[in-house]
Amino acid sequence: MAVIASLHGITVEQVRPLPTGVANRVFLLGDDLVLRIPRTKQFLPDLVKEVAVIPAALHAGVRTPEVVAFDDTCSVVDVPYMVLARAQGVDLARLELPFANTDHVFHQVGRELAKLHRLSPATALHLPAVPVENDTPDPWALTNRLLMAGWIDAEAARWLTGWFDRLSARLPADPPLVLVHGDIAPQNLLVSPETAQFNGIVDWGDAQWADPAVDFAKMPLTGIPAMLDGYRQETGEGTSTSTSAWDARVLWFHLIWALGRLADPVPRPGERHWTAPPASRLLGLLRFFASTPPTPWADLA
Repeated sequence: MAVIASLHGITVEQVRPLPTGVANRVFLLGDDLVLRIPRTKQFLPDLVKEVAVIPAALHAGVRTPEVVAFDDTCSVVDVPYMVLARAQGVDLARLELPFANTDHVFHQVGRELAKLHRLSPATALHLPAVPVENDTPDPWALTNRLLMAGWIDAEAARWLTGWFDRLSARLPADPPLVLVHGDIAPQNLLVSPETAQFNGIVDWGDAQWADPAVDFAKMPLTGIPAMLDGYRQETGEGTSTSTSAWDARVLWFHLIWALGRLADPVPRPGERHWTAPPASRLLGLLRFFASTPPTPWADLA
């Protein structure tokens, strides 16, 4: 650690740990740099991916810290590491602000995603390390498995099947394939603690080519209307009262992933992601639809 810090003119006394994720240990180097070291070699591909994706995102106009250095020689530590410029602020999860007070943050995040989603395999040929998302489960088969395993009753299965039938009618037959961040969640959104102003998106290790609606599926539904409004404003698609299938597509992923978590009910204490507790997604859906959601969300239930 001291050697890496010294390479950037930082003393070891100026190295401070930051909240870490599943894949990386994270340290603040002085006031302006952030060091990320994979916990194990298992997470190295994600770091290599980030080194390629971050410049592409910056070129697209997305607010995210730039890569200052990437060392894959393993001469200092036994895995490659990355040094990033520091985006000022703290992550939204640590602030624990009411969602009503952060709509402006979600609105801006939606605008940033619209910029990112302009990148496609045809327009960003220099990203060979980015995989194609292909593991979204069949919701009808998932519902049947939950029924057969005794997680839900027959009436609930019929109700869920009908819900998926209605949502599927609103989905595009061939959604575009774009570059997605893959983990747009409160812990990856940096904001100013004094003003709650949005400062940037971090942690690109889950980036992939996928349906752009995927990038709205790891944020609690309470923040999604504002995100979609910002997204539509940036793309010129109109307001949330338009006839686009966006809301249905986002709800589709939220519902599938909530049921998938029900089938994997092992608690994950200590993880910072809001979906780590097994019931969080289902309770999030309940909370959202019980709170008089804006048009057209009530019509999707």
